[in-house]
Amino acid sequence: MTLVIGEKELSQLPVTIDPAVLSGAPVFRGTRVPVDALINNLEAGLTLDAFLENFPTVSREQAMQVLEFSKATLLKLRRTASCANSQLA
Repeated sequence: MTLVIGEKELSQLPVTIDPAVLSGAPVFRGTRVPVDALINNLEAGLTLDAFLENFPTVSREQAMQVLEFSKATLLKLRRTASCANSQLA
C-alpha cells in the first residue's frame, strides 16, 4: 500500500521545516509554534479558539489548512487501504 502526497500539495501547507528551528520540527510558517501543538491541544480537549488564543502567532487560516490537509490525508489513506484490501480478496 502506497500513499502519495504531491509536492504541490505539500508546498501549499502553511508549514516549514528548518533544522535551525525547534530541531527541525514542522512549525507553522512565520512562527516557532510546532504543528503538533495544534493536534496535542485539540486532543487534550481545547477548542480551536483556545489554541489560537494560546498561540496568537498562528492564524485561524493556517490552523484550518493543516486540519483540512490532515483530514484529506486520512481519507486518502482509507481509500488506499480499501483498494489494497479488495485486491487481496
